[in-house]
Amino acid sequence: MEKKMFVSASEMAESLEISRAHAYKIIKKLNSELEQKGFMTLTGKVSRIYFEEKFYGIVDESR
Repeated sequence: MEKKMFVSASEMAESLEISRAHAYKIIKKLNSELEQKGFMTLTGKVSRIYFEEKFYGIVDESR
């Protein structure tokens, strides 16, 4: 099964065992960081690569 490109608040909340409201706050912060780096973002979702990098230290060497 292929992973989706973006993480939703619901998926993040389940993964991190937090409320959806808190997940939305985290997504807003991560998207703000990405926007400062010049990336385009989607409200309510965050790049899976960036999320995994920030929370788990996973770096995708293939990009």
